[in-house]
Amino acid sequence: MRWTLKPKQDPITVDTLKKALQVDASIATLLVQRGIETYEEARTFFRPSLDDLHDPFLMKDMDKAVARIEAALLQGENILVYGDYDVDGTTSVALLSSYLETKSDQIATYIPDRYDEGYGISYKGIDFAHDNGFSLIVALDCGVKAIDKVDYASEKGIDFIICDHHRPGEVLPKAVAVLDPKRNDCEYPFKELCGCGVGFKLIQALASKEGKTVEELSEYLDLVATAIGADIVPIVGENRALAYFGLQVINSQPRPGIQAIIEQVQKDKLTITDVVFIVAPRINAAGRMKHGNYAVTLLTETDAVLAKAYAQEINAFNQDRREADKRITEEALHQITELNEENRLTTVVYDESWHKGVIGIVASRLTETYYRPTLVFTKSGDKLAASARSVSGFDVYNALQACSEHLEQFGGHKYAAGLTLKEENYDAFKQAFEDEVSKTIDRNLLTPEIKIDMRLDLRQVDQKFWRIISQFAPFGPENRTPIFMTENLKDTGYGRCVGGDDKHLRLTATQDGYNIVGIGFNLGDKIDIIKNRKPFNAVYSIDENHWQGQVSLQLKLRDIKS
Repeated sequence: MRWTLKPKQDPITVDTLKKALQVDASIATLLVQRGIETYEEARTFFRPSLDDLHDPFLMKDMDKAVARIEAALLQGENILVYGDYDVDGTTSVALLSSYLETKSDQIATYIPDRYDEGYGISYKGIDFAHDNGFSLIVALDCGVKAIDKVDYASEKGIDFIICDHHRPGEVLPKAVAVLDPKRNDCEYPFKELCGCGVGFKLIQALASKEGKTVEELSEYLDLVATAIGADIVPIVGENRALAYFGLQVINSQPRPGIQAIIEQVQKDKLTITDVVFIVAPRINAAGRMKHGNYAVTLLTETDAVLAKAYAQEINAFNQDRREADKRITEEALHQITELNEENRLTTVVYDESWHKGVIGIVASRLTETYYRPTLVFTKSGDKLAASARSVSGFDVYNALQACSEHLEQFGGHKYAAGLTLKEENYDAFKQAFEDEVSKTIDRNLLTPEIKIDMRLDLRQVDQKFWRIISQFAPFGPENRTPIFMTENLKDTGYGRCVGGDDKHLRLTATQDGYNIVGIGFNLGDKIDIIKNRKPFNAVYSIDENHWQGQVSLQLKLRDIKS
């Protein structure tokens, strides 16, 4: 791995904040790195408040959306809450539908089939709405580019309200309202809400018309926090407050569906990382392996017994997903070796039998293994479909655009994309993609980088320091877990490999008479670096180890070097 130390911060700014907060310079530096330079900004960071949320009516078209929904409720119209099949989409649908159901029994939900309809608003979904007498569709986490679909719905006498967070095109759909903070003409102060976050702003606006406060909507925040974690949006500003209080709901009084998932893993207190790796994959598995409706049913169920049954069903989908993911990853790695492609700058693999619902996960696994732009293809109808993943710093969307003559369609963003092509174009595309990446990628990007916040002496890693940095949570994009580097460490002599196949490294680091345990997952092959008390440098985050009722600090090693 490339170790990159973040640039030094302005010493005057750091010293001013250090004095204002009466904290150590290292804490002040970490805060300034995160854009926090004043006492007031630090107070907001350490003590999030729902009062800090913005007025939802600052969002363009919010007044129109609220007026149309209020009219629909008053007139007893049938309202269809429509969302995508991933975590952000299904939590959004669960949130808005469960809120509207407290006002009307004319509410239904619709999740498109991943394989039959694909992503976003579909003609089939609009036909369903028309055939069943729905006069209003509220679309969440999708729709901002669905110009033709919204026109089609309008021809059938169906109004649309769109709640999206993706970047719009030059022209917006002719919907009653388009709520999207990324609209060029939207002056909403926070641009990085997820789809479920936009949905929450809509119910906040609706509730405010009845004189309700945002605190009275806290029961919905477990869904919002789950979507924030799963959709990898920046955990700053409003997202930080929503995630902070959403985690409190998850850990105290979650809805029965989320409670049933937590009971399956028997974990006491969930962090946002636990939400990403425990709750979100189970919700996602429904849409990947079966249908996103299963996730909405789980998340809207109010009966605990039924919720447990639904959670068991979804857990079975997740087991299937894990098995498929493991098998396909092994087959893909074998294919790379068999074709002697280890030395290419890209990974492009294909098998018509691979499950479309897991090829994105497999692409991520292959990127972890070879660390290069990756595409995993499978058969989809009469075409080939692929998921693309990239390495930090390289725009895979631009690379696909350069090869678009070989493609039927593609979409996505810098680090993840999807595409389809005709089978006869596969080989030509594979070579064109390799050529394009070879021409444009900085070779340094093909080595994983770990960004280090600062150097520390081991003696600085104490309970007081840990207590403060643990309050930096919830962690995520733009507020990552602090990463430290300590040089000239030695093992006390009892370092060893642990875990199955000796994959992990456990040691006790010592420096100037101060000792602390370190655990390095998947670092077992670096045991020789620490043997015989040889000095080494380590990059790590700080963590708590809970063992047999004892709690102690430990280093969570990210990498070590001689």
